[in-house]
Amino acid sequence: MTRGEHAAALENCIAAGGIAVFPADTVYGLACDPDDREAIRRMYALKRRPLDKPSAVMFFDLEAALSALPELGDRTRDALRRLMPGQVSVLLPNPGHRFPLASWSDPSTLGLRVPLVPTLAGARAPVLQSSANLAGGADPRTLQEVPIELREQADLVIEGGELPGTPSTLIDLREYEDEGGWVILRAGAVSDDDVDAALRGQYHFDPAGYDAMIHDEVTGYEALHEQLELAAAEPAERVLELGTGTGETARRLLARHPRATLVGVDVSDGMLAVASERLPGERVSLHAARLEDPLPDGPFDLVASALAVHHLSPDEKRRLFGRIREALSDGGRFVLADVIVPVNPADASVPLTPGFDRPDTLSDLLVMLAEAGFEATVSWSDRDLAVLVGRVAA
Repeated sequence: MTRGEHAAALENCIAAGGIAVFPADTVYGLACDPDDREAIRRMYALKRRPLDKPSAVMFFDLEAALSALPELGDRTRDALRRLMPGQVSVLLPNPGHRFPLASWSDPSTLGLRVPLVPTLAGARAPVLQSSANLAGGADPRTLQEVPIELREQADLVIEGGELPGTPSTLIDLREYEDEGGWVILRAGAVSDDDVDAALRGQYHFDPAGYDAMIHDEVTGYEALHEQLELAAAEPAERVLELGTGTGETARRLLARHPRATLVGVDVSDGMLAVASERLPGERVSLHAARLEDPLPDGPFDLVASALAVHHLSPDEKRRLFGRIREALSDGGRFVLADVIVPVNPADASVPLTPGFDRPDTLSDLLVMLAEAGFEATVSWSDRDLAVLVGRVAA
C-alpha cells in the first residue's frame, strides 16, 4: 500500500467499527473508534484489559486534534505544538467531556497522542489507541512481536517495520494553562530535559536577568541591534514592535524616531512590566499578547522585531508575515532582526532550545516574506544572525 492507501484503510476500518493493528512512532498499537462502545469493549477484551482503565485518543494530524478540542486554552495549544507530533502522550483538562468512552470514570481528563507516522499522514479521524499487547505484556516493536491472537482477530493489520520500542513519554498538562506547571508521569522516548526545554515556552526567561542573559548568549547582540536601527532609519511616526521583552529594542527605536509613538507586544506580563518602567509612557502602549494573535490596529509605518519570531513554526511565521503586511501603511517597512539557520553549521553560535527555538534559513525567510506580499531583501547577516527588510509598495 501507498501512504495514502494506509491512511484510507485505517479510516475505513475504524468507521466500520473495526479494530486495527498499526505502527506508531514508538511501538505497535491497537486502534478503534473512540465513540463506538462495542468496538472499545471488543478491543479491551482482546487485550484482556480492564474496561475501567482509560486510554488515550490518538490523532494523526495535530490541527485536527486541536480543532476537536476547542476548550483548550492558548498556552496549552502552544505547548502541544511544541511537543507534537512526536513520541509523547499528554493528559489534558477536558471541561467539554470530549470522548467520554476514553476517559471512563474521569471525564474531566483526556489523554491525547499525536504520533509522527508518515505512512498514516492524512488520516483525519481520531482513534482510541492502546499498545498492541496483552495487558501487562511487553510493548511490541515489530509486527511479529504483536501477540498472534491480536493479529488474527484484528480487522486490519498494517506493517510498519521495526519501531524504536520505547513507549511515549506521558506528561500531565492539566495545570499548564493557568500555572505553567507539568509533571512527567512516565519516562519514555522523549527525555525529561527535552520536555523541559519544549514546555518552558513563555516561562522560559526571567525578566530580571534577561538583559544580562541575552548579551551573554548572543555574542552579536549589539551588532544585530545596530543593523536593525540602520534598516529602520527611514522616518516613521507609528511603530509596532513584536516581542518587546524588557524594552531594549523599543528604547532604541524611539531614540531613532523621536516623533514616533510605539505599540509593543509581548506574551510575558513580567517582561512588559520591566519595559514599562524604562520606556516613556506618553509615547508607548504595551500589550500582552502572543505573536500568533491578531495584531493591534494599524496602519503602522514600521513594524520591527528582534529575536522573537524564530520561536514560531514556519506556518506560524507565514501567517504572522501576512498579518504584518496588512497592518502596514503603503510604503511601510517590516524589519526583522533574528536568529537564522546558517549555511555552514559551524557558524551556529546562538544556543537554541529544542522545541522552543525554530529558526529558518535566510532563503526560506525571503520566500515567506515574498509570499506575504513584501519586496524582501537581506540588509545584513553575520553567521547565524541576520536583518531582513520587507517593504510594501507605495
